[in-house]
Amino acid sequence: MFRWMHRLRTFYGAVLLMLAVVGATAQQITWLGTFGGTLSEAFAVSADGSVVVGRARNSAGTFRAFRWTAAGGLEDLGTLGGASSAARGVSADGSVIVGSASNSQGRTRPFIFQGGVMTDLGTLGGSTGAALGIALDGSRVVGFAYDQDDLQRAVMWHNGSIQNLGALPGGRPSAARAVSQDGSVVVGFAYDTAGRNLPFRWTPTEGLQNMGTLGGQYGEAWSVSADGTTIVGYAFDSSGRQLPFVWTAGTMLALPMLTGAVGGDAIAVSADGSIIAGAVTVGGASVAFRYTAATGMQDLNALYASLLPSGSVLRVVYGMSPDGRYLVGRGYNVLTGRNEAFLIDTVPEPASLAVLGVGLAGLFLSRRRRIC
Repeated sequence: MFRWMHRLRTFYGAVLLMLAVVGATAQQITWLGTFGGTLSEAFAVSADGSVVVGRARNSAGTFRAFRWTAAGGLEDLGTLGGASSAARGVSADGSVIVGSASNSQGRTRPFIFQGGVMTDLGTLGGSTGAALGIALDGSRVVGFAYDQDDLQRAVMWHNGSIQNLGALPGGRPSAARAVSQDGSVVVGFAYDTAGRNLPFRWTPTEGLQNMGTLGGQYGEAWSVSADGTTIVGYAFDSSGRQLPFVWTAGTMLALPMLTGAVGGDAIAVSADGSIIAGAVTVGGASVAFRYTAATGMQDLNALYASLLPSGSVLRVVYGMSPDGRYLVGRGYNVLTGRNEAFLIDTVPEPASLAVLGVGLAGLFLSRRRRIC
């Protein structure tokens, strides 16, 4: 009996150790800083959370594209010969970064950054463009480019070529923001003949199609799931409210919102379409949210209140890892007095903790059988 009680105390001690490990590996928020300026924003994150990209102001007040890693901190990716740049997307493995940068003529150009080198992706013959999104494997990049007639068009870069994705009837500007893994679905916004920006969905067979709104005049599609079946963005309703939407199977629905929220925007979606994040407006201020069908819309400031010093606020989520574990965006860091990019790790290491728990339980039970 004494030995059994000793084993029981040992087991409980191990459980307490496991709980301590859970605490040590649980959720955390990392503020990414700036290049000496007053603002930074994170737009995308790699699958394992090790690489974050975005833009940050330097001491001169100019935005520069950054890559952040835990080991190296913020790294200035440079420009194409001009003063400013911004990184908008990153491949799942963190090796390919895309965005826009000014050249020596002061023109904004689309870039791809690989192997430490920034390269101009080219346009449709015009002087300006920007890369805004990238497929998980880095093989396809989307954004906008101007043609020789100075018309802005949604485009996709793939295998060294650029494809014009077109526009809505009337030929007004368009821009692509995200692409499915195989390139079969691209989403973004396009203007109609009345000058209203509207969300679009493009496929090789249907071309660029207006997705409609929630009864209002405007909207925009921000992101698409890896298989192209789930699209998120914002759309106006008939009363003029801007609402976050999710689109599946040809149907656009407004997300159920936080109490007191008057509008919002769904900006990021997980690879399987089950997790959505963005921002809503509550009391005149922007509040970052995460949404799933099971949890509904959650205020990240309430969800992670224990990790936020009093006065710090998570304002908006711009991107997430494919599995939804890592969230990136912009918030107010009270410790520095700046609006800064952030990285949230939303869960502990589940696999290792599960193995540890099963192993401890098995050890206890096997030893108890031998003792008895």
